[in-house]
Amino acid sequence: MSRLPKGSPRPDYAPDTLLVTAGRDPQRFDGFVNVPIVRGSTVLSPTVHDLEHHTGRYSYGRRGNPSVEALETALAELEGGAGVVLTPSGLSAVSTALLAVLQAGDHLLMVDTAYAPTRRVCNEVLRRFNIETTFYDPLIGAGIAALFRPNTRAVFMEAPGSQSFEMQDVPAIVAAAAGREIVTLIDNTWATPLYFRPHDVGVDLSIQAGTKYLGGHSDLNLGTISANERCYRRLRTTHGDLGLTVAPEDAFLAARGLRTLSVRLARHQESALTVARWLAGRPEVLRVLHPALPEDPGHAIWARDFKGASGLFSIVLKPASKPSVDAFLDSLALFGLGYSWGGFESLAIPFDCSTYRSATKWAPGGPAVRLHIGLEDPADLIADLEQGLRQLVPA
Repeated sequence: MSRLPKGSPRPDYAPDTLLVTAGRDPQRFDGFVNVPIVRGSTVLSPTVHDLEHHTGRYSYGRRGNPSVEALETALAELEGGAGVVLTPSGLSAVSTALLAVLQAGDHLLMVDTAYAPTRRVCNEVLRRFNIETTFYDPLIGAGIAALFRPNTRAVFMEAPGSQSFEMQDVPAIVAAAAGREIVTLIDNTWATPLYFRPHDVGVDLSIQAGTKYLGGHSDLNLGTISANERCYRRLRTTHGDLGLTVAPEDAFLAARGLRTLSVRLARHQESALTVARWLAGRPEVLRVLHPALPEDPGHAIWARDFKGASGLFSIVLKPASKPSVDAFLDSLALFGLGYSWGGFESLAIPFDCSTYRSATKWAPGGPAVRLHIGLEDPADLIADLEQGLRQLVPA
């Protein structure tokens, strides 16, 4: 923070103020507002005693530097946890968090709507270490207790679900796990800690793909993991033992993105709701999957637990052939066809969850498309979608 002497108690700032002030110390860097990009591996010590006892603030580039520390500090304040570690991607954040809390012979409960690469971590990597995964219905709520085994050590959540946007009752699942040796984790990329703070409802590990809204400009890959006091030591040790580090340039870009997260996310939310409401009235659209819409099945949970929504949602089209859907997507001028999301640009991808679901059935009634609404004028986006929808030929 810019003007507080080191060691001073922090004021109870609002989130918008924290986004601007957290992790900054201009006095330390000759008055420069932003923490500089510090590149380096070797850190010199003045004496053998200092070298052997690690008395300095930094010991080796992989173990941290001012650029990385500034982002970790800022995110820890925003998340409200005991500490944050950074990883090279959102997926590496998921795998690192799971490896920090699981060991051979453990049982993991993984939500069935999880990001598909997360499922592969469970089915390919964790399985090799004799860690068994059970996928569960995202709508199970407190009923998850019936799936607990003596060796269940972790429950992984994602709210809302990747692509299909089911809302999980996170507080109910956390309450069910309370009092047991079960760690709770959540992928909170969609809402960010600005719109939902998992630690506030008792979640142990809060994970983000910082690639998305934290970076905000589609120019970096980054993962973040925030842990509470219960899990932070294990997380930090595992992170260090795996040799994970992020480039100082990427940490700098993410810290820069953090400063404008509030205003960007508010625009994404407003524009996405405008487009979603318009799509809900289109004759070609069967359903809009967006928990902030009152008609969405998960709206009550979203309204209870979340402070806002992001720019990502999905639509289910009325039955149409694949060539027809492809023509719709190919005709779009303002929506790029690409993976990821959270940047300034709008995106669209077709998807089919039925290819990987195992605990639930995906049968939406028509082709599904995920949209990310960027920072363009929503009227232009609607006009683009309108001309695209004309390409659809009902099946």
